[in-house]
Amino acid sequence: MRALLRRAPLAASTLVVASAVAVAACSSSGSATPSSSSSSSGSGSSTAKTGLKIFVIPKNLGNPYFTTADSKGTGGALAAISALGDSGTETSGTAATSASQIPAIQAAITKGANALVVSATDPTALCPTLNGAIKRKIPVVTYDSDAPSCRSLFINQASTSAIGTSEVDLLAKQIGDSGEIGIVSAAASATNQNAWIGYMKTELAKYPKIKLVATVYGNDDPATATQVTQGLLEQYPNLKGIISPTTVGILAAAGVLDSAKYRGKVMLTGLGTPDSMKKYVSDGTVKAFELWNPANLGYLAGYAAADIAGGTLKVTQGATFTAGKLGQFTIGADNTVLLGPPTVFDSANINNFNF
Repeated sequence: MRALLRRAPLAASTLVVASAVAVAACSSSGSATPSSSSSSSGSGSSTAKTGLKIFVIPKNLGNPYFTTADSKGTGGALAAISALGDSGTETSGTAATSASQIPAIQAAITKGANALVVSATDPTALCPTLNGAIKRKIPVVTYDSDAPSCRSLFINQASTSAIGTSEVDLLAKQIGDSGEIGIVSAAASATNQNAWIGYMKTELAKYPKIKLVATVYGNDDPATATQVTQGLLEQYPNLKGIISPTTVGILAAAGVLDSAKYRGKVMLTGLGTPDSMKKYVSDGTVKAFELWNPANLGYLAGYAAADIAGGTLKVTQGATFTAGKLGQFTIGADNTVLLGPPTVFDSANINNFNF
């Protein structure tokens, strides 16, 4: 039985059904005709479509971070989509590149997608494909990594500035505000990585004795991230710290630093999942790192996409909506929704988290 109460009530000023968005639920070629159910708001009764086809397209498949963000079992995007009576499918390429991701987006459109949830591998390379979807009235919700000029809504995991500045502050504390540091990023084209690194560089101005010597790119591939970390250490033997704002990169870097040669001598922080990093926090390789809850990020993105495609959420600044278990959110400037602040994990709290 499909959930008849698929949407929580929205604010009276914001729960209006936009005709352009409502068309998105059924305009894709080859899509099944969605069923409808009634949902109420302060502005009167509206119709929420169910049975929609929503495709979740992370940067790449096989990445534990996106497995957590997307999976039904973790409470991620597919869980939200299913709870709202829609059909969710996770699909992407195996490499975190636009060349690998674009065919998956194109295939989703061909299969009759009513909405797309995309973590962008590139801020512009995806745009011809994503704008093609939008022209067909298929809403595009980006999450984790944005494509600002070719999406309907962006679900931001945390304040971009807060992520960048806090990682610098964490590392500065660990190395005594002095020494050479490097950054192990994901892809050179990754929107979120570059935005965070921009704020890192600004924050470093507060620490004149810290010198950023290099930024290297592991492309969210464990082997590549390991290699570039090793190269960084070899090229800069006086390195005191590394920031890796990617869950794949920080795990690879921790594996390299987990030895008598580097442990406690080269500090590491960045963005990681608690389960993957517990070993390295326990043995002292890593003192502290941070992240948001990726399952909540995916859940929020999936919920928003279903609401837009279902006709109960109009994407306008100031609009509010309730995303199930996560509560109420407001669409901010540039059609962006903020999940919330990141959490710092260390030896005192890391065992309290399981994701």
